[in-house]
Amino acid sequence: MASERPRLIGYCTNVHAGATLDQTRENLRLHAVAVRDAMQLDGGPLGIGLWLSAGAAREMVASGGAPAFADWLRGAGLDVFTINGFPYGDFHKRVVKHEVYRPDWSTPERLAYTLDLARILAAIRPDGEGGISTLPLGWGPWMTDDGVAAAASNLRRAALALADLEQTTGVLVHIDLEPEPGCRLQRAADVVSLFERHLLTGADDDVLRRHLRVCHDICHAAVMFEDQAAMLAAYDAVGVQVGKVQVSSAVVARFDGDDADRAAVVTALSGFREDRYLHQTMVRTGQSAEPVFYEDLPDALAAATPAGEWRVHFHVPIFIERLGPLRTTAHEIDTWLRLVKDRPEIRDFEVETYAWDVMPAEHKRTLADDIAAELRWLDERLGTGTAAGRPA
Repeated sequence: MASERPRLIGYCTNVHAGATLDQTRENLRLHAVAVRDAMQLDGGPLGIGLWLSAGAAREMVASGGAPAFADWLRGAGLDVFTINGFPYGDFHKRVVKHEVYRPDWSTPERLAYTLDLARILAAIRPDGEGGISTLPLGWGPWMTDDGVAAAASNLRRAALALADLEQTTGVLVHIDLEPEPGCRLQRAADVVSLFERHLLTGADDDVLRRHLRVCHDICHAAVMFEDQAAMLAAYDAVGVQVGKVQVSSAVVARFDGDDADRAAVVTALSGFREDRYLHQTMVRTGQSAEPVFYEDLPDALAAATPAGEWRVHFHVPIFIERLGPLRTTAHEIDTWLRLVKDRPEIRDFEVETYAWDVMPAEHKRTLADDIAAELRWLDERLGTGTAAGRPA
């Protein structure tokens, strides 16, 4: 069985394009190794959250190539301590938008993909444990009640399969559901409802709690204006563990200046419109007002009056507090880290700034150096003393 281990931090490799296994390996060689070198880790490994497309994962499992891949990772000084199993296909094609939510958890394809990733993770981490962050069931408007029931059934199958995997390999793998604005699970209350109504039935509850957990994405929570302490308390109340934290920051626009200032904010905000990813936007016009949800930033810009506070699901560098006249939710990262300071069981922290190459030109930076800067920024706050996935 997996033993207690220290807190680990790393960055998610879904920032790099490449949907095939060969492309994945080449991107790790080119980019992740450069981040490791920029970190100056004195020979220690760099922690990474691996992203593999479904095709790449299927190829690795079918060929039995996971042990050889694990050897290659060790030789490259890279430590995969978690996997991002959210994007199923090519996450860097010209337009992704809603496609990232397909296939959803009601389908056999999503189940098969996730179990492929679990087998790979067990081979990569034969002496420990790891989590696989995943789709929060599916995009909200697409998920009927029957679809939710089917998704819960597949999650139950996955948990039982992971229990068998732990028995045969000694590696604890858990699936970490990642709430996201606009999805069926977008708030902590939605996660709690799923567990109470569909998963915790009295049969195999311990197995389900062990292998089904939550991935807390700080950007997503901030966009939804959720109180992070209340979220953590809600999970605790039903015994749902936080299996992974995705450390991320959102764009904030505050319309509280004169007309000239408002125009500057709108202009800056418009620079974050882009065609590849969906940038869900919440608009709150007063502290007591219920935020209004827009599926994408262009929708909000077209329909909403520039007033109050806007929060945009656009992952920006975590060490930045201001983007010209715009702000970020970097302060929410500090809030979360204070909450979990004395919670050693919450120990996997993955920086997920996947939108580097679609940032407005004036905010683009050198990729390896700035990913390293993000990891150092987090390491200083978390106090792990290492930005490597596994202490040397």
